[in-house]
Amino acid sequence: MKPRILALGDGALTLEFGNRIDQALNAKVMAARDALAAMKLEGISDVVPTYRSLTVHFDPLLLDREVLIAQLLQAAQAPAGKAALATRWNIPVVFGGEFGPDLADVARATGRSEAAVIEAICATELRVFLIGFLPGFPYLGELPEWLRLPRRTTPRTAVPANSLAIAGAQAAVYPWASPGGWHLLGRTPVRLFDLADAARPALLAPGDTLRFAPVGRDEFECLAADVAAGKAGRKEWQVA
Repeated sequence: MKPRILALGDGALTLEFGNRIDQALNAKVMAARDALAAMKLEGISDVVPTYRSLTVHFDPLLLDREVLIAQLLQAAQAPAGKAALATRWNIPVVFGGEFGPDLADVARATGRSEAAVIEAICATELRVFLIGFLPGFPYLGELPEWLRLPRRTTPRTAVPANSLAIAGAQAAVYPWASPGGWHLLGRTPVRLFDLADAARPALLAPGDTLRFAPVGRDEFECLAADVAAGKAGRKEWQVA
């Protein structure tokens, strides 16, 4: 479908590219986001990328709606490629056992070994489609076809913070303890949301890419202690 503009009250517009979860559509969203940022329009208060749309909140006293519509349609024509504002990450994860209680079930359901499941998810470069559900919660995709399972029939009332989980074509990491119905494969020591970083409290941003790296329990505990003590900052997980 052609990009279209949807009005959200007096102070927001949505630029919509399609109606499905798709890496190509998401790349167009990120290209439009970056093109809009380069325009440096006065009056924009927030820009929210999703799977297939970009919502822009603005002050109509500072930025004329028709001007913004024209600029959004122009931004929609930006060529999709690597997001200019994106960061690449390498996130350590300890898999299985008490940290990933669903790993064995996922292996059985897919007809693969636990090692094959771990290898597949760590070999896949995942894209951050959007941040939602909880502060800092990243929706990541896409998983290999054979690893795509429906959500658990019975959700958990409490998923531990920092748990790596999968459902459908996507993976995610829970930044906070919360209910959840995805399959838990492991846990990371990395803090995905930190209010001490006022400029960017969420570690990940839409358009970023990441890979998970398997670590043993001892290394996980050492890294977790370093994070808690402030010895391991965000730059530890960035890929140059």
